[in-house]
Amino acid sequence: MNEFHFMGCIEIKELLGKRADDEQELLELIEEVPVDSIYYHTHSYFLRHYYISGEYPNDFANWAAIQVRDRVLGERLADVTASGGKTIEDIRSEFIEIIDSHLSQLKTVPAVVYGQPFYFMQSHIIEVPTGVSVANLAEFVEALKTTDASAIYNHVFEARLRDRLGRSDFALWIEQVLGRKELADKFEMIDSYMYSLEALRIKLLDLCQGELHG
Repeated sequence: MNEFHFMGCIEIKELLGKRADDEQELLELIEEVPVDSIYYHTHSYFLRHYYISGEYPNDFANWAAIQVRDRVLGERLADVTASGGKTIEDIRSEFIEIIDSHLSQLKTVPAVVYGQPFYFMQSHIIEVPTGVSVANLAEFVEALKTTDASAIYNHVFEARLRDRLGRSDFALWIEQVLGRKELADKFEMIDSYMYSLEALRIKLLDLCQGELHG
Protein backbone atom coordinates (compact mmCIF):
# COMPACT_ATOMS: atom_id res chain seq x y z
CA MET A 1 0.00 0.00 0.00
CA ASN A 2 2.87 2.34 0.76
CA GLU A 3 4.72 1.63 -2.47
CA PHE A 4 5.01 4.33 -5.11
CA HIS A 5 3.75 3.19 -8.50
CA PHE A 6 5.30 5.01 -11.46
CA MET A 7 2.62 5.85 -14.01
CA GLY A 8 3.47 7.17 -17.45
CA CYS A 9 0.95 8.92 -19.67
CA ILE A 10 -0.11 9.41 -23.25
CA GLU A 11 -1.76 12.45 -24.77
CA ILE A 12 -4.86 12.16 -26.95
CA LYS A 13 -4.81 15.16 -29.30
CA GLU A 14 -7.68 16.77 -31.20
CA LEU A 15 -7.55 19.57 -33.77
CA LEU A 16 -10.32 22.09 -33.03
CA GLY A 17 -10.66 23.57 -36.51
CA LYS A 18 -9.86 27.06 -35.22
CA ARG A 19 -6.91 29.11 -36.45
CA ALA A 20 -5.45 32.56 -35.85
CA ASP A 21 -3.64 34.53 -38.53
CA ASP A 22 -3.00 37.58 -36.37
CA GLU A 23 -2.76 38.50 -32.71
CA GLN A 24 -6.32 39.85 -32.48
CA GLU A 25 -7.68 36.51 -33.69
CA LEU A 26 -5.39 34.75 -31.23
CA LEU A 27 -6.84 36.83 -28.40
CA GLU A 28 -10.45 36.16 -29.43
CA LEU A 29 -9.91 32.43 -29.75
CA ILE A 30 -8.06 32.15 -26.43
CA GLU A 31 -11.18 33.67 -24.88
CA GLU A 32 -13.52 31.07 -26.37
CA VAL A 33 -11.71 27.74 -26.76
CA PRO A 34 -12.27 24.92 -24.22
CA VAL A 35 -10.04 24.84 -21.17
CA ASP A 36 -8.46 21.62 -22.50
CA SER A 37 -7.05 23.68 -25.37
CA ILE A 38 -5.37 26.15 -22.99
CA TYR A 39 -3.97 23.14 -21.15
CA TYR A 40 -2.60 21.66 -24.37
CA HIS A 41 -0.83 24.82 -25.45
CA THR A 42 0.72 25.47 -22.03
CA HIS A 43 1.18 22.50 -19.69
CA SER A 44 1.50 19.70 -22.20
CA TYR A 45 4.05 21.75 -24.17
CA PHE A 46 6.52 20.11 -21.76
CA LEU A 47 5.22 16.63 -22.55
CA ARG A 48 5.98 17.24 -26.22
CA HIS A 49 9.48 18.62 -25.57
CA TYR A 50 11.38 16.16 -23.33
CA TYR A 51 14.80 17.70 -23.77
CA ILE A 52 14.21 21.42 -24.24
CA SER A 53 12.08 23.94 -22.43
CA GLY A 54 13.04 26.72 -24.81
CA GLU A 55 13.03 30.46 -24.57
CA TYR A 56 9.27 30.48 -25.15
CA PRO A 57 7.86 27.64 -22.99
CA ASN A 58 4.28 27.66 -24.28
CA ASP A 59 2.80 27.50 -27.76
CA PHE A 60 1.31 31.00 -27.67
CA ALA A 61 4.61 32.66 -26.83
CA ASN A 62 6.47 30.56 -29.37
CA TRP A 63 4.00 31.46 -32.15
CA ALA A 64 4.04 35.19 -31.40
CA ALA A 65 7.83 35.32 -31.33
CA ILE A 66 8.70 32.95 -34.17
CA GLN A 67 5.78 32.96 -36.60
CA VAL A 68 4.54 36.55 -36.17
CA ARG A 69 8.03 37.79 -35.32
CA ASP A 70 6.67 39.84 -32.42
CA ARG A 71 9.32 39.08 -29.84
CA VAL A 72 7.98 41.66 -27.39
CA LEU A 73 4.69 39.81 -27.06
CA GLY A 74 6.44 36.46 -27.19
CA GLU A 75 8.60 37.36 -24.20
CA ARG A 76 5.61 38.62 -22.23
CA LEU A 77 3.61 35.47 -22.93
CA ALA A 78 6.62 33.32 -22.04
CA ASP A 79 6.43 34.60 -18.48
CA VAL A 80 3.01 32.98 -17.94
CA THR A 81 3.28 29.69 -16.01
CA ALA A 82 1.18 27.76 -13.54
CA SER A 83 3.59 28.50 -10.72
CA GLY A 84 1.90 29.50 -7.50
CA GLY A 85 -1.02 27.12 -7.85
CA LYS A 86 -2.81 28.99 -10.63
CA THR A 87 -5.68 27.24 -12.40
CA ILE A 88 -5.96 26.91 -16.17
CA GLU A 89 -8.60 29.65 -16.15
CA ASP A 90 -6.18 31.89 -14.25
CA ILE A 91 -3.64 31.27 -16.98
CA ARG A 92 -6.19 31.97 -19.71
CA SER A 93 -7.00 35.30 -18.04
CA GLU A 94 -3.31 36.23 -17.92
CA PHE A 95 -2.88 35.55 -21.63
CA ILE A 96 -5.97 37.63 -22.44
CA GLU A 97 -4.80 40.54 -20.32
CA ILE A 98 -1.29 40.50 -21.79
CA ILE A 99 -2.39 40.32 -25.42
CA ASP A 100 -5.13 42.92 -24.96
CA SER A 101 -2.69 45.31 -23.28
CA HIS A 102 -0.10 44.71 -26.00
CA LEU A 103 -2.53 45.36 -28.85
CA SER A 104 -3.86 48.53 -27.21
CA GLN A 105 -0.42 50.08 -27.60
CA LEU A 106 -0.12 49.32 -31.33
CA LYS A 107 -1.57 51.04 -34.38
CA THR A 108 -1.73 47.87 -36.45
CA VAL A 109 -2.32 44.25 -35.44
CA PRO A 110 0.78 42.06 -35.92
CA ALA A 111 -0.02 39.19 -38.27
CA VAL A 112 1.61 36.21 -39.92
CA VAL A 113 3.38 37.20 -43.14
CA TYR A 114 5.88 34.44 -43.82
CA GLY A 115 5.11 32.15 -40.87
CA GLN A 116 2.37 29.64 -40.08
CA PRO A 117 -1.09 30.35 -38.60
CA PHE A 118 -1.81 29.25 -35.05
CA TYR A 119 -3.93 26.08 -35.02
CA PHE A 120 -5.79 25.45 -31.78
CA MET A 121 -5.77 21.93 -30.40
CA GLN A 122 -6.92 20.27 -27.22
CA SER A 123 -5.82 17.11 -25.48
CA HIS A 124 -6.66 14.63 -22.76
CA ILE A 125 -4.05 12.87 -20.64
CA ILE A 126 -4.42 9.13 -19.98
CA GLU A 127 -2.32 7.34 -17.37
CA VAL A 128 -0.36 4.26 -18.45
CA PRO A 129 1.19 1.85 -15.91
CA THR A 130 4.95 1.41 -16.22
CA GLY A 131 4.99 -1.71 -14.07
CA VAL A 132 7.56 -0.15 -11.73
CA SER A 133 6.90 0.18 -7.99
CA VAL A 134 9.30 1.30 -5.26
CA ALA A 135 9.23 1.12 -1.49
CA ASN A 136 12.10 3.35 -0.33
CA LEU A 137 14.18 6.30 -1.46
CA ALA A 138 17.04 4.24 -2.89
CA GLU A 139 14.61 2.31 -5.08
CA PHE A 140 12.91 5.56 -6.04
CA VAL A 141 16.22 6.98 -7.26
CA GLU A 142 16.97 3.95 -9.40
CA ALA A 143 13.50 4.04 -10.94
CA LEU A 144 13.65 7.78 -11.55
CA LYS A 145 16.90 7.35 -13.50
CA THR A 146 15.25 5.20 -16.15
CA THR A 147 11.51 5.84 -16.07
CA ASP A 148 9.90 7.27 -19.18
CA ALA A 149 9.85 11.07 -19.16
CA SER A 150 6.06 10.97 -19.45
CA ALA A 151 5.96 9.57 -15.90
CA ILE A 152 7.80 12.65 -14.64
CA TYR A 153 5.28 14.82 -16.45
CA ASN A 154 2.38 12.83 -15.02
CA HIS A 155 3.60 12.88 -11.44
CA VAL A 156 4.70 16.52 -11.43
CA PHE A 157 2.73 18.67 -13.90
CA GLU A 158 -0.46 16.66 -14.29
CA ALA A 159 -0.71 15.68 -10.62
CA ARG A 160 -0.80 19.25 -9.38
CA LEU A 161 -3.86 19.99 -11.50
CA ARG A 162 -5.52 16.59 -11.18
CA ASP A 163 -5.64 16.53 -7.39
CA ARG A 164 -5.69 20.31 -6.88
CA LEU A 165 -3.29 19.90 -3.95
CA GLY A 166 -0.62 22.03 -5.55
CA ARG A 167 2.01 19.36 -4.90
CA SER A 168 3.52 16.65 -7.03
CA ASP A 169 2.90 12.95 -6.44
CA PHE A 170 6.61 12.58 -5.74
CA ALA A 171 6.60 15.16 -2.95
CA LEU A 172 3.43 13.80 -1.36
CA TRP A 173 4.79 10.25 -1.24
CA ILE A 174 8.21 11.28 0.01
CA GLU A 175 6.67 13.30 2.83
CA GLN A 176 3.66 11.17 3.79
CA VAL A 177 5.14 7.68 3.34
CA LEU A 178 8.89 8.12 3.76
CA GLY A 179 8.58 10.90 6.32
CA ARG A 180 11.18 13.06 4.57
CA LYS A 181 9.41 16.41 4.70
CA GLU A 182 12.52 18.49 4.06
CA LEU A 183 13.27 16.59 0.85
CA ALA A 184 9.64 16.87 -0.24
CA ASP A 185 9.75 20.63 0.33
CA LYS A 186 12.91 20.85 -1.78
CA PHE A 187 11.10 19.05 -4.58
CA GLU A 188 8.33 21.62 -4.43
CA MET A 189 10.75 24.56 -4.39
CA ILE A 190 11.84 23.67 -7.94
CA ASP A 191 10.00 25.75 -10.52
CA SER A 192 9.21 22.88 -12.87
CA TYR A 193 8.20 25.27 -15.63
CA MET A 194 11.79 26.45 -15.95
CA TYR A 195 13.09 23.05 -17.05
CA SER A 196 12.58 20.41 -19.69
CA LEU A 197 11.47 17.01 -18.37
CA GLU A 198 14.98 15.59 -18.71
CA ALA A 199 16.53 18.58 -16.95
CA LEU A 200 13.90 18.23 -14.23
CA ARG A 201 14.81 14.55 -13.85
CA ILE A 202 18.41 15.57 -13.17
CA LYS A 203 17.37 18.19 -10.60
CA LEU A 204 15.21 15.68 -8.72
CA LEU A 205 17.91 13.03 -8.79
CA ASP A 206 20.48 15.49 -7.43
CA LEU A 207 18.22 16.27 -4.48
CA CYS A 208 17.67 12.58 -3.75
CA GLN A 209 21.36 11.76 -3.99
CA GLY A 210 22.11 14.57 -1.57
CA GLU A 211 19.57 13.11 0.85
CA LEU A 212 20.96 9.59 0.57
CA HIS A 213 24.64 10.51 0.85
CA GLY A 214 24.50 13.77 2.80
